[in-house]
Amino acid sequence: MKKTELIFIPSPGLSHLVSTVETAKLLLQRDERLSITVLLMKLPNDNLIDNYIEKFSSNSNTNSRLKFINLPNQEISPVSTTFLFDFIDNQKDSIREIVSNFLKTPSESKLGGLVLDMFCTEFIEIASEFDLPSYVFFTSGACTLGLFSHLVELKYEQNQDLTKYKDSDVELSIPCFSVPVPVKVLPALFVEESPMSKIFLNYFKRIQETKGIMVNTFHELEPFAIEFLSNQNKCPKVYPVGPILSSSSDDEHSTHQGYDEIKKWLDEQPENSVIFLCFGSRGSFEEAQVKEIASALEKSGQRFLWSLRKPGAKGMMHVPTEYEDFREVLPEGFLERTEGIGKVIGWAPQVAVLSHPSIGGFVSHCGWNSTLESVWFGVPIATFPLFAEQQLNAFELVKELGMAEAIRIDYRKDMRGEKPSEIVGSEEIEAAIRRLMVEEGGSRVRNKVKEMKERSRMALMKGGSSYNAQSVFIEDVIKNVS
Repeated sequence: MKKTELIFIPSPGLSHLVSTVETAKLLLQRDERLSITVLLMKLPNDNLIDNYIEKFSSNSNTNSRLKFINLPNQEISPVSTTFLFDFIDNQKDSIREIVSNFLKTPSESKLGGLVLDMFCTEFIEIASEFDLPSYVFFTSGACTLGLFSHLVELKYEQNQDLTKYKDSDVELSIPCFSVPVPVKVLPALFVEESPMSKIFLNYFKRIQETKGIMVNTFHELEPFAIEFLSNQNKCPKVYPVGPILSSSSDDEHSTHQGYDEIKKWLDEQPENSVIFLCFGSRGSFEEAQVKEIASALEKSGQRFLWSLRKPGAKGMMHVPTEYEDFREVLPEGFLERTEGIGKVIGWAPQVAVLSHPSIGGFVSHCGWNSTLESVWFGVPIATFPLFAEQQLNAFELVKELGMAEAIRIDYRKDMRGEKPSEIVGSEEIEAAIRRLMVEEGGSRVRNKVKEMKERSRMALMKGGSSYNAQSVFIEDVIKNVS
């Protein structure tokens, strides 16, 4: 049986890689005619990817039709604001060589195309050189894809200067949303006058050149946006194939030091009683904000598990580190006063925690992976976005879908550390926690999330919306090379 090979190219970083690998696994399980090679880009000193691949490869259930190729390391200093995208673009020659060698080497598989991360659309030109189709794997949701497409249209077709929306109170009518969208929740990069704005818009403009877009969402979660995108002639074919997330059994952090202690503590708590605070791999706060969060938790009286991490050095590429002693940043006596009802930890095994029955709420930065995980496990969110498209996700959850309570929707942290961050007061945080965990309004949100939990699982079952979308994608790939 002649196989079809796909080459997946995720952007650097563990979150995009995990989503890519999980997508590849799903497709391979669905059809034995497919094989997949994933090209790995690793930023300097990024050991997380090595650890993830090593653990994944050592799993006895690893699919033999899924292979990995490391792209060459680059000695580039992360000083420029465009560092990440320069790093990606510098891989063109290596990727071109890999594709060329594949086509020259006799094989049982026929190369069916490149599946590119949303930040790797520059490699469309490599696919075109070899007369291969290209596809995009969009790691965010359909509303975000629709918004990006709309901003591209405003910029390149209507010749609008998007910087006019910076610090504006305007609300935009965006076709993939059923409600007006305040420009305050747009990713800041799109409305800034900077090289990054042009780079981002060009990346998303090029999506139009592809054969199709796999989106990490499911029809029941974002029906309005998916139906709009599916009916647009200018948009490539959309395949809502999610929710794609790392399962708890594969969660690479579930065996990290301290997990047994966390699980033991959670096991001792009543069902749905604990609110979990976690802000992603790059989420951290300065001391003043930490104290406001601590005060809110203490006053709320709610049980809590708080992943508290120390801000790294200033700059876009620096990630948080661990505290040696939480007392250096928490209010005096906080740990003693909350002993028994709260637990402060460092890095959290998020999937394993969210899947625990004692977790009843989630204070989250609203990254898309975290959003899908909250839906999958039926844990409602209180929104505390930090950067990138997280404000847009928070807006979608609260206003478009009615599936979250807002601490803030438009809170934004300057990830470069050039401006002091706004401080959200303890009263505001406490009120949102109470709404989510105690008050009647929270029960409405909780019921919606619980309903979507069931729908998320049905979407991936045989005959479900995402199962069918995966089938259509596979058939389209094979048809495009036959």
